[in-house]
Amino acid sequence: MPCSEALRVQAYFDGELDAAAALEVEGHLGNCAECAALLADLEETRRLVRSDASYHRASDDWREHILAAFDRESGRVAKPGRRFFGDGRFFSGAASGAGAMAMAAALAFFLVLPSSNPMVDDLTNAHLRSMMSDHLVDVVSSDRHTVKPWFAGHTDVSPPAVDFKKEGFPLVGGRADYVDGHRAAVVVYRHGKHTINVFAWTAGDERFPATAIRNGYHLVFWRSGNIVLCAVSDTGLDELMTLTRLVQGAGAPITRE
Repeated sequence: MPCSEALRVQAYFDGELDAAAALEVEGHLGNCAECAALLADLEETRRLVRSDASYHRASDDWREHILAAFDRESGRVAKPGRRFFGDGRFFSGAASGAGAMAMAAALAFFLVLPSSNPMVDDLTNAHLRSMMSDHLVDVVSSDRHTVKPWFAGHTDVSPPAVDFKKEGFPLVGGRADYVDGHRAAVVVYRHGKHTINVFAWTAGDERFPATAIRNGYHLVFWRSGNIVLCAVSDTGLDELMTLTRLVQGAGAPITRE
């Protein structure tokens, strides 16, 4: 019979537990070989998916074909380039048996349709690249007096690089990266088994969502003057928001003229 804590272990793996519950599960993992093996299996599966799985994106023609099918089901005429689910008529059509099948198709294809925000894709991909290679950090240190000066000589932005170990977010180091063609500074943190990349780059008047989720990764955006920052991780959104508040309270980033 499976351990009664198995579901909580899965929630812990997905970053869905608050800090108190996560600590309880971590204590349980130290005493339950079955749950420890379950967590190891989940982590190995995620590692294999990230390292070996192929990512395929639907072409624009195929995307229009799928959206046109939804429109036919709801009795609408397809309009190229518009967003689907624009009003409630699709959902009224989905109440029928065929509509239920269309809804299932929508769920199946949703993850492979092009994202509505290329910046979200770019940041998610940069986060994934950093963990799939040996390029997570260029400067390894938990000392802000080592990491922050390093940015001054390698990037256009010097963000706060404070060690929040006491709060559960130890500083790992920093690296230089590129976001949407901009040279970005990245401060790297850990939270339990999760890696958090905090990107910072200069931008104009572009608008960004406050939060986003892409392929299971949370993104939190905020601005400091002409600098945009974004924290990316597969940890829970509450935990990621906690780190962003700590970073915001640590001081404003500095741009290099």
